Parts: sequence; structure tokens; C-alpha cells
Amino acid sequence: MAVESTTVLIVGTGFSGLGAAIRLQQEGLHDFLLLDRAAALGGTWRDNRYPGAACDIASHLYSFSFELNPRWSRTYAGHAELRAYLEGCAEKHQLGPRIRYGAEVATARWADGQWTVTTTDGRVFVARFAIFGVGGLKDPRWPSLPGLDTFAGERIHTAAWPEGTDLRGKRVAVLGTGASAIQVVPNIADAASTLHVVQRTPPWIVPRQDRAYGEAEKTAFAQVPGLMRGLRTLLYALQEARYPLIFQRSGLISRLFMRLMRQGIAAEVTDPATARALTPTYAAGCKRILISSDYYPTFNKPHVHLHTEAVAAVEPGGLRLASGRLLEVDTLIAATGFSVDAPLGAMEVFGKGGQSLSEFWGIRPRAYLGVTAPGFPNAFLLLGPNTALGHNSVVIMIEAQVEYVLQAIAATRARGPRATVELRAGRLEAFVAEVDRALSAQVWASGCQSWYLNSAGQNFTIWPGSTLSYRWRVRRFDEEAYSIHTPA
Repeated sequence: MAVESTTVLIVGTGFSGLGAAIRLQQEGLHDFLLLDRAAALGGTWRDNRYPGAACDIASHLYSFSFELNPRWSRTYAGHAELRAYLEGCAEKHQLGPRIRYGAEVATARWADGQWTVTTTDGRVFVARFAIFGVGGLKDPRWPSLPGLDTFAGERIHTAAWPEGTDLRGKRVAVLGTGASAIQVVPNIADAASTLHVVQRTPPWIVPRQDRAYGEAEKTAFAQVPGLMRGLRTLLYALQEARYPLIFQRSGLISRLFMRLMRQGIAAEVTDPATARALTPTYAAGCKRILISSDYYPTFNKPHVHLHTEAVAAVEPGGLRLASGRLLEVDTLIAATGFSVDAPLGAMEVFGKGGQSLSEFWGIRPRAYLGVTAPGFPNAFLLLGPNTALGHNSVVIMIEAQVEYVLQAIAATRARGPRATVELRAGRLEAFVAEVDRALSAQVWASGCQSWYLNSAGQNFTIWPGSTLSYRWRVRRFDEEAYSIHTPA
């Protein structure tokens, strides 16, 4: 099989991968390829198609700043519209010929000044620079429950929803009450004959201020200069304001917010016992704050039941709770999130001297500014460790990182065709220590368990500041933190 060579190899075709490709092209670097393990582009918005799947950031903000879209149908776009947006971006910038589908990366290996990437089907790609834009929310995590494989009915994970699924008249159980659960539960409740929701920890939920945009608004967005960008700026400022108000530990605003949310739950849920069970006892923001206006009212339906007991085992006919009660179900839906502790999934990345990135990380993925690691030259992560957000659009972070990477690539190429760039020793440890100090004063360190933390309780996902602070940090490529080496 022939080897394909390129200057920049991008892994992933979601927001990160496509954003990097478009900006490379705009900067005049056209020698790049994109790899995707699937048969189509779109990342998380290709994979997550369960009923009700939608973004929890407003559409005009959850999009590229260089590809504003005046035709968003509503405030919060659904998965199909978001996927169509990404497909439109790829088509407009003619990225199709540069994408290699069905190319799941098995290994990426650094040797002789270049990256050699091998896919699971045996294809080989060679590149001077590698950009990993695969995101952390890609590999579904199934719950670890005894007897799960013995279940006689249909098992579905929200991140791998089968086309044509029909739940009409079915007895359904949903495991989990996170971001996907609060979207799917209201959207399948009326179809199911009985719906059991098994909750471990209730989330904090704020109302979803969603509505459709009228044709006059869409026309105005397209034709009135500055209107759409002005709306985007306003949305950004409102989201950014949430950071100091909500995520500071023991903040007055946070306490007021929780009081109002408790009152809201009590008002929306008619059964007092159910309302109490749906009310969190941990600080708001410690786990992801979710948005929904139809989740709580769903529990007022007589055939929808909330269970807070642990599941002891899965049996062929349903779920056996810790009390011994059997919930008889036909369909089991796991809304249990993703394997976030392995940001690159099953791919193995080997740097200088054959060092494995997964072994280098251990249980704590880490990267300088979430982008680079020592011992892995000419390699960059997008949405890497400690750059996820709990308050604003991750597309903002992606764009900031892409600009930083573009500067790094430009600085390296300026030194010659064989020059390499590598993070200096000690820079990563200092950065991680800085992040941990900042996180210790935030709500994420207040004691709750969440997917933000690893098994040792270390927060390896969240950026401990505003997006403004991160954008300031990466506004220029800090060349002094790196060694740019030109072989003799």
C-alpha cells in the first residue's frame, strides 16, 4: 500500500480538525491531510444523534468566528443542523479531497524528523507536523454492572444511537442523569409505555431559553452589517460573566443561584419526594451545569419513574436494584458518557526514543497550555488536557489553540525544512502546578465526584479560568518555552 506524505496531518474532522484545516488553508499552507475513523465528517455531531441531541451553547456562539451562519434555525441547534453546518464549512473550503475516511489511527510514531501514522486498516501517512483534534467526548463509556451482557432486550448507548429505533410501547430504563440523559428522557417519554430513570447524582439544571428564529431575523443577520457579530459578542459576554459568578467557591451569587434553582425544582415537580430526589446537595458548578426546560416536568407523567437506588445487577428481564426490586424493561439506554481519561482513545503515540504518550501521562493527561508535551516534537493537541470549559463555547478555545499552533508551525518552518519544535523540559510541570493551584480555589475542588476528575481526584479536564485569560495566554507563540532545533 502506498505511503501518503504531507506537511501537516490532522486527526479528526469535528470542530477542531476542520477549524485547523480551514485556518491552515487561509494562511497559505495547502499541503495537509485529515484523517477520520468514520465514514463521514462531523465528530461528536456525527456520532450523537439520540432524540433531543442538541448543543447547550447558543448556535451563534457555537460556530467558527470566521464562518458565521445567518441561517441557524433556532437559539440552540440540534445535532443534525450542527453536522450540516460542519459539512457546509468543509464543502465551502473544498476540504473533501483532503479527507481520508475509515482511517482509524493505530499508531503515530516520531522518527527521523517526521511522524509516521499507521491506521488500523494498514494505511501509512508521513508528515512533518501532527495535529490531534479528536476531542475527549468520542468513545462511549458503558456502565460497569454485573450481568450487563445477559440483558435479553435491546441495549443502546446514547452516543451510538441506532437509526430507526422505535420505543413506542416499550418499557424503557435510562441509566444516568447527565447532559445526554436530560435531553433524551423528555424526548422518549411519550413513546415509552413505562420509563424508568436511574439516577446516581442529580445535576443542577437551568432553564433552556430556546426558540426558533423567524425568516425576518435570518434575513437581518445576513444583510445588516455587524448584527450577527454583535449578537455573538453579546452571547459571549453573557456566558463569560458566568465564570466569576458561579465557579468561585462559596460565592454569594452561587448560593443565591442554588436557592433559586431549588425553588424552581419544587415548583416544577408535583411530587415532593421526587422533587427532593432531583435536588442536588453539592455546590453548583462542581459538576457540569445543564440546561433544560422540559426535564423536570417529565417526572410529572404517571408512567415516568425516578429511582435513586443503585443497580445491583442486570438480568435478562431488566434491572435488579439494591433493594432486590426488579425493574422489568424491554430496552436499556446507557446515558453514561464517555471514556474521557484516555483523550486519544485507543491510538498509541510514540515520541522521541519510542516514549509512549499514554505511559507518559499515566492517570493524569497533561499538556502545556493543553497543546504540547516534552518529548513529542512537532505534535499538537487541540482541546487537550485542562482546556475544556464549564461556562462557555469550546469553539472559542479551539480557535485560540489553532492560532497558537499555526504560529508554532510558521516559526518552525521559518528555520528550515528539517527544523523541529519541542517543549522545553520543566515547562509542563510548572504549568500543571499553576493549573492545580488555580483549581484548588474553584468550585471543582469542593468535594463532588465528576468526569472532570481522574481516579486520584485530579482535575485534568477543566481550564481554571475565563476564556479571556486562556486567549491571552496563547495570543502569541511563546518561543522561549520551546526548543526549535535545526539539524546540521
